[in-house]
Amino acid sequence: MRELFSPRRFRAVLLGLLLVVPLALAQGVPVPQQPQPQTMIPSPPQLAASSWILMDADSGRVLVEHNADERLPPASLTKLMTAYLVERELDRGNIALDDMVRVSENAWRTGGSKMFIEVDTQVAIRDLLYGIIIASGNDASVAVAEHLSGGEAPFADLMNQHATRLGLHNTNFQNATGLPGENHYSSARDMALLSQYIINDYPEHYAIYAEKYFTYNDIRQPNRNRLLWRDPTVDGLKTGWTTEAGYGLVASAKRDDMRLISVVMGTSSEEARAQETQKLLSFGFRYFETLKLYDRGSVLNTPRIWGGDSNELRVGVDRDVVMTVPRARNEELTARLDIRADLAAPIQAGERVGTLEVRLGEEVVGEQPLVALETVEEGGLVKRLIDQVRRFFSNLIGGWFG
Repeated sequence: MRELFSPRRFRAVLLGLLLVVPLALAQGVPVPQQPQPQTMIPSPPQLAASSWILMDADSGRVLVEHNADERLPPASLTKLMTAYLVERELDRGNIALDDMVRVSENAWRTGGSKMFIEVDTQVAIRDLLYGIIIASGNDASVAVAEHLSGGEAPFADLMNQHATRLGLHNTNFQNATGLPGENHYSSARDMALLSQYIINDYPEHYAIYAEKYFTYNDIRQPNRNRLLWRDPTVDGLKTGWTTEAGYGLVASAKRDDMRLISVVMGTSSEEARAQETQKLLSFGFRYFETLKLYDRGSVLNTPRIWGGDSNELRVGVDRDVVMTVPRARNEELTARLDIRADLAAPIQAGERVGTLEVRLGEEVVGEQPLVALETVEEGGLVKRLIDQVRRFFSNLIGGWFG
């Protein structure tokens, strides 16, 4: 299949239509496509659950949701944040996988699911991380909380600080395990967002979530995510259960170049959470596709810049631009560049100079900053004087025709 969003091809169109005249920079630009037969999309599946959401991991677009912002007890889905903070500390170099953690009596006595660590023993961070993710060990979670923050209460405070930083607006943690607490809650949307950060920020650790078994202290425990055995495209993330919360599952699957994240909360059994999750994933992969429009660093325009040591500024995007759209509707995509008029030096690389807006028909499906891809310093005195004159007449002519 021909590449739909070749940056070179798209840039040729843009350069032909979006010149340095400010009025032209705000015009809609059709994305060249091949017409395709229209695909009918049925209503999203209705699940036997309290809350659910389906989101694309790359674009962040929500495809299906129901009560996605309702505050519910997350049970062991809480451990996604516990694991995320361990992964963050590893990435920042504050801890290492081989660091040893002393197991306190408090961690050893923690009830619920266990990794079966022994009191007063030394356990490697690597084993504790596996124990949290695969065995859903409450003992491992408390051991990590005590190691990183000196106790579970200060660790919960750290969890909440990061929840705020990540935009989890309906989440509050009181512990590292997910054991019931009066003010311990999260939502399907927040769990999906947290999973997106886990997948995209720390891919070197994400492979752990796909492991089917973990053995520690001669005890072999299976991953409770049944979809790891049923669907080879599923590679994470976490299950949860308490009497109060019911059965929950946060799952992710990748097929071809598309990765989806699903969250179901409040189902009636282990089997129900697996089946309801499979319904969401099947619907998403069947009726939607995720397309990369531009690569990070793609040059989308070279507008005039005044008073600089160069007459042009390379403008583009500083991260990949991906959009999730219904299948066979990509011919309806259009892009619009809104570049700041009358650009003047100095401009630093990375400075925002406009907005890229992508529409599917009349719906805005994505916006991304347009940034300077290079630094343009001020030109010499003569160059600046000449540009002042040219700029005056350019603005004057623009005013006549505006």
